[in-house]
Amino acid sequence: MVYTRKDAARLTAAEKRRFVRAMLEVKRRGEYDEFVQMHIDHYVADGETGLRTAHMAPSFLPWHRRFLLELEEALRRVDSSVTVPYWDWTRDRGTTSTPWTGDLLGGNGRRSDHQVTTGPFAYAAGNWTIRVGVTDGEYLARDLGRARNPISLPTRSDVEGALADPVYDVSPWDSTTKKGFRNRLEGWGPGSGSVSWRNHNRVHRWVGGAMLGGASVNDPVFWLHHAFVDLLWSRWQDRHREHRYLPARPPAPGTPQYGRVVARNELLPPWDVTPDSLEDHRGVYRYA
Repeated sequence: MVYTRKDAARLTAAEKRRFVRAMLEVKRRGEYDEFVQMHIDHYVADGETGLRTAHMAPSFLPWHRRFLLELEEALRRVDSSVTVPYWDWTRDRGTTSTPWTGDLLGGNGRRSDHQVTTGPFAYAAGNWTIRVGVTDGEYLARDLGRARNPISLPTRSDVEGALADPVYDVSPWDSTTKKGFRNRLEGWGPGSGSVSWRNHNRVHRWVGGAMLGGASVNDPVFWLHHAFVDLLWSRWQDRHREHRYLPARPPAPGTPQYGRVVARNELLPPWDVTPDSLEDHRGVYRYA
């Protein structure tokens, strides 16, 4: 049966409660920390060796589509009515608007150390201790908007710039590609600092705290953010029906990207699936 992912701003009070309870239960069972570790393990950058799957590669979108489905399956084992909501950061742009409310994800971190002290995922509530990460911190941290060096969330115009590109991705299939929908949405740009962070990447920087780096899954907003990114991919697919995931074939032996990116019909680690098999989600879920 096809289920629906809803806009977080339109969840009922009961839907918020059920989502939060399911998240906390997945965390209590130890499954959530496995998701954090999986993302860390597959966060391979351009400058590293080996296959890139989760980021800086064409498979950024199908990898996270499957990742979302894995989390959603875990949530639905707890409560079959729960789905992952999405955060439309082109519309809900304030530090106290959705999803930063006490009945959903809680608010910003306090000024002194960025520790989140409100909502169900606050360390003091006793249900959300960080156990897997790149630092030793045990509490969830946020720095919404970066008070000391402010940045803004991406706009609808920024998103449209990505959606308008009819080609999914282009060589060299990494963070340096200047054209193609995938990197325009993932958001690796030229230069350094805030001007180089676009769309998906800029949102991670805007949230700050735990959302910086490979352990960003420790902040539950990761899933709401990536559900919206997945929705944008779905919109791009509807707009450009004649275009598909690229590359269709693996880069040739001896070329710089040989063995570093996943082609359309190759397996996408750590799962026994291909980008081709993940392009059509309509038999599993839809967006409201």
